[in-house]
Amino acid sequence: MTARSKKSRKIPEERGGLWQLALERGVSRRRFLQLLSAGGTAAVLAACTGLPLPTGTLPLADENTAEAPPFSKDPAPFIELGGGNLEARLENMQGLITPSRYFFVRNNSVSLEVDAADWRLTVEGDAVASRLELSYDDILNLPSQTYISYLECSGNQRAMFDLVKGQAAKGTQWKTGAVGNGVWTGAAMRDVLERAGITEEAASVLLIGLDTGSPEEGFRRVMPVEKAMDSDTLLAYALNGEVLPRDHGFPLRALAPGWVGAANVKWLGRIVVSSKQLWTRNNTTSYTLIGDAYPPVGEALGQPLTTQTVKSALALPWPADLAAGEHSIYGFAHSPNGPIAKMEWSSDFGATWNGSTLEELQIQPEFEHLAAALSDNAFRYSWTRFGFTWDAGPGEHTIMTRATDAAGNRQPDEIPFNEKGYLFNQPVPHPIRVT
Repeated sequence: MTARSKKSRKIPEERGGLWQLALERGVSRRRFLQLLSAGGTAAVLAACTGLPLPTGTLPLADENTAEAPPFSKDPAPFIELGGGNLEARLENMQGLITPSRYFFVRNNSVSLEVDAADWRLTVEGDAVASRLELSYDDILNLPSQTYISYLECSGNQRAMFDLVKGQAAKGTQWKTGAVGNGVWTGAAMRDVLERAGITEEAASVLLIGLDTGSPEEGFRRVMPVEKAMDSDTLLAYALNGEVLPRDHGFPLRALAPGWVGAANVKWLGRIVVSSKQLWTRNNTTSYTLIGDAYPPVGEALGQPLTTQTVKSALALPWPADLAAGEHSIYGFAHSPNGPIAKMEWSSDFGATWNGSTLEELQIQPEFEHLAAALSDNAFRYSWTRFGFTWDAGPGEHTIMTRATDAAGNRQPDEIPFNEKGYLFNQPVPHPIRVT
């Protein structure tokens, strides 16, 4: 399915018998597609028969969470950076959609184990009519939507402040792999806020996770009410057509497309809606641009992070080793402001720039079964895969890439330093050894 093709809402032929069973049991078409996207055949059968989902579909809590392993996925394909962080290797990503097994992990501690049967989401605060408590089934029964969106840590490429600009920033030294592009399914956050009776006085929405690895009890992040009420801001419960993995926030996480990763709170347990601007550690001293170029805002030491920036990276190891000769090189580019319209590459540190091919926005065959569930404009927040041919001669080389989005935003030649190393997006000189 491509960005140019009309979205199909037909039930896939191979699911026809299952759909007939669901129809006979009173399951709506919307609910059928929702269940199919979130949990596959097992989820649909459970809904039709009243049987519980198998434990392999809905992970159950470990009695001793403190001794749980830091990750549920195999860390072998990643670069382990310590502190609950796994950096993805972009060269492992062969298509538009990042398989869950290759999706980066950014944690404050270990990945939590949460029992969906006991979990509840509470919505409260002085800007809602009444306190609301929802179960996992309550969330699943809300209208759903499915779309493709990249998700990126605000510290992605932080190491480049040191490697490229010679000024090290504080924090985990991510190179280019704290980013992935997934198929997300969930309920609109605004549907839940409206059910709680959000008022016209609402100004801030505070999202609080269940993890306790930060100085505050539960990772918390504030977003303005306008972003929380955006129709595309999700309470996500599925990634790539499967129940949200433990590493990525099961049973529920926020998905705020185009915003920094910190806004996409995992293991979400509580939402506080306030009539006032709220301030926490994570929009005053952390996840804030602090430096000479960033005058303080409100109670923050600088400018709190919101949207991401236009960015690109090569899908090559760092540094890369290649044999002499012609190579097909590819990479990924993304922007919070719309699709990528132009890609360029340079092998002379930006003295000259060459055009690059933009691949069609098309999901790879292993995810084709998700096409029927995709919402309108499903590729709006997707990254783009680009490619070019390079005739590599022996020696030490660097290749830089530069993206421009449809709104005309282009990666800048230089960006000012900030203490925590957020939002590095000037073109990165990727080192390549050719023998």
